[in-house]
Amino acid sequence: MKLSSLQENLKQGLFAVSHIAGKNINLPVLNNIMIEAKEGNIRLITTNLEIGIICQVRGKIAEEGVFTVDSKIISDYVSLLPGRKVINIEKKESSLIVEADNYKTKIMGQGAEEFPLIPVIEKREFYSVKVEDFKRALAQVVFAVSANETRIELSGVLFDFGGDRLTLAATDGYRLAEKEIKLNGGQERKRIIVPAKTLQEVIRIISGTKEEGLGGGEEIRFYLSDNQILFTIGNIDLVSRLIEGQYPDYKQIIPSAKKTAAVINRAELIRAVKASSLFSKTGINDINLDFPRGKNEVVITSASGQAGENTVRLEAQTDGDDNGIVINYRYLLDGLNNAESENIQLEIVDSNTACLLKPIIGKEETEKFLYIIMPIKQ
Repeated sequence: MKLSSLQENLKQGLFAVSHIAGKNINLPVLNNIMIEAKEGNIRLITTNLEIGIICQVRGKIAEEGVFTVDSKIISDYVSLLPGRKVINIEKKESSLIVEADNYKTKIMGQGAEEFPLIPVIEKREFYSVKVEDFKRALAQVVFAVSANETRIELSGVLFDFGGDRLTLAATDGYRLAEKEIKLNGGQERKRIIVPAKTLQEVIRIISGTKEEGLGGGEEIRFYLSDNQILFTIGNIDLVSRLIEGQYPDYKQIIPSAKKTAAVINRAELIRAVKASSLFSKTGINDINLDFPRGKNEVVITSASGQAGENTVRLEAQTDGDDNGIVINYRYLLDGLNNAESENIQLEIVDSNTACLLKPIIGKEETEKFLYIIMPIKQ
């Protein structure tokens, strides 16, 4: 194998693929990046057996071949080389010779025989969305995924492809986030569950395509097979397994009616919740939200035997019954930080029913976000 590429191109490609190559004691080859020079294409490939990432890099191939080297060593070394320089790479026996200008190094590696195959998904029918829309939507739901993998289906995000809309939903049983975005094309209705770890990697890659100049393009494409999903962003492919199982019918816990609603300035509510959180009970994280009838205000209170107590009265547009609810302030802050609007609306039925949070959006807004928090029952 013998090839050459610009330092920027290699650096960007290594950034895209190197993150999932970790310290694997049982299968050391997984700590490596596979460099493949075949059929006029230079590809960098990594996998952790659940996720596989392939990045195509621009360059010239003098001699075809394939080889694997330690991910951290080659990534760190290439990033230290002078920018805008041509890097020449040649495989010699069990090592890789890397030369650029007055730099020359020999990196020990191993053959690609033991490197796991990346599943191949045919690039025929696909769904696509705008990259920035998808990145923002993911960030608005992935935080609500369950960290406890006893219910495996809750450790991922539901993707519901339907018509011209993609609905993303995540829940850990205590709160739920749902985001709907416009889908560009697509085929029949499909529902899949994508692991949260995969989606965090997708967010990292999307962010990196901007920062590192990978030319990720304006859209991200999804190709599906029976148990795998392929994300394509510019010259990067990410393949991941899907979570098998039935996602819970979360629509059942979304309140169909409300008895009390309040429109509040989001920034003011965040400040008030943070102030009240200082006086919530340790381990419970409880704060009280009260909506006194006819007073156009929301009263946020908290009290603990150790810290003391706190009361904040916020101006709000209220409607409905005299009502109140006790909720976890951490969950509320998560929803408020992802609402992305100047004002938000809180809706409740009673103290034993989920609290619904929605951003106040303009008439031209085509995206929808809702967030539900289960109450702390006294």
